[in-house]
Amino acid sequence: MKNISLKFAAIMFSVALITSCTAIKNANNSQKGAVIGSSSGAVIGGVIGNNVGSGNNTALGAILGAVVGGAAGGYIGNRMDKQAERIEEEIPGAEVTRVGEGINVVFNEDAGVYFDTNKSDIKGTSANTLNSLTGILNEYPDSDILIEGHTDSAGPDDYNMELSKKRAQSVSNYLNNNGINSSRLTTKWYGETQPKGDNTTTEGKAQNRRVEVVIVANENLKEEAIQKTQ
Repeated sequence: MKNISLKFAAIMFSVALITSCTAIKNANNSQKGAVIGSSSGAVIGGVIGNNVGSGNNTALGAILGAVVGGAAGGYIGNRMDKQAERIEEEIPGAEVTRVGEGINVVFNEDAGVYFDTNKSDIKGTSANTLNSLTGILNEYPDSDILIEGHTDSAGPDDYNMELSKKRAQSVSNYLNNNGINSSRLTTKWYGETQPKGDNTTTEGKAQNRRVEVVIVANENLKEEAIQKTQ
């Protein structure tokens, strides 16, 4: 009972924190990064990340788990504001969400990166979109990039898990082959386990066949932020 209560408290705290100052789509977050740090710090950021990440939003968990906080968090947030704006400008269809000290970008069939049925190769519009993303990521080299693969519920679970792996790795390989250092890239996959839409509808399935990109500060940027704000 104690463990359940502690986990529930952590989740409720994270919900309150996210609602109040982090999960605001397409907004300026440099101040929010500082607020997160002032009220919680990296330790609580990690706790929130672990709790949220164990559910249906591992992208959000990864961002909140990388929190630096304080004035340094505000410095990082300002850098992420600018990068998010560039992504929105260059890739209008992408779903860009600024959260705390990071960025979550969702690409589905309506947002420039899509795959043929049962395929994982990058081509056509998808290649153009990823070319634009590559250019922006190279403009902001002091970041780490997590790429997540997801599918809809059509087909067996194990097949979808493997397909999401291939698609995430395909995007990662494409970025790497076009100039993004492999040391910046991490790839994960979740099959059909993290739906964003209703898998009983055509529209919902299209939302679930997606790749998500998480952008957070790397160690160089964290150190720079701390030094600049001391």
